[in-house]
Amino acid sequence: MRVLVVEDERMLADAIAEWLRDETHAVDTAHDGEAALQRIAVNDYDVVVLDRDLPRVHGDDVCRELVESESTARVLMLTAAAEIGDRVTGLSLGADDYLSKPFAFPELAARVLALGRRSRPAAPPVLRRAGITLDPARREVFRNDRYVPLSKKEFAVLAELLLAGGGVVSAEHLLEKAWDEHADPFTSAVRLTILKLRRKLGEPSVVETVPGVGYQIP
Repeated sequence: MRVLVVEDERMLADAIAEWLRDETHAVDTAHDGEAALQRIAVNDYDVVVLDRDLPRVHGDDVCRELVESESTARVLMLTAAAEIGDRVTGLSLGADDYLSKPFAFPELAARVLALGRRSRPAAPPVLRRAGITLDPARREVFRNDRYVPLSKKEFAVLAELLLAGGGVVSAEHLLEKAWDEHADPFTSAVRLTILKLRRKLGEPSVVETVPGVGYQIP
């Protein structure tokens, strides 16, 4: 999934981003509301982890913009305020979930994963196709009961292919969902990751190339 972390405390933003990257997500960061809106206008995020008390543009206003733009991104709002009234206000603005600081990183990661499933058409907790089983929560992949160790990028790319349900996924989409904003759009990273993925999944190959269109697991 592609996640945007909006947090003005830079050390906390970096810590959240690093934790989520370890969960195989592609993560961008912004440290104020204005920068967040700029990134949201350019990138297609599945989840936005949004601190409420932001400089330049308040987190409430960022949330409103997201809702009014009819974005499919789900919002997990963070705040130091723990009062029920604050939670109610955050949810009434259009946030999908609410987490008070301080929080446990595993809980935040679990909430992000749950919200990500809701940002698209409903998908099962465990993805299965062509003898492949992918469990996002456990970060495990099996092919015909054989465990397949994958890198973070290989796991993210495979998840996108399985989520397509047999449809073709473009290299641009894979780059958007599995890499962050620093990725070079002209890079061969997607092609190389697909090659490694095919090798690790073994024969017969299940990842097909559709010339000029993208990749699929039929």
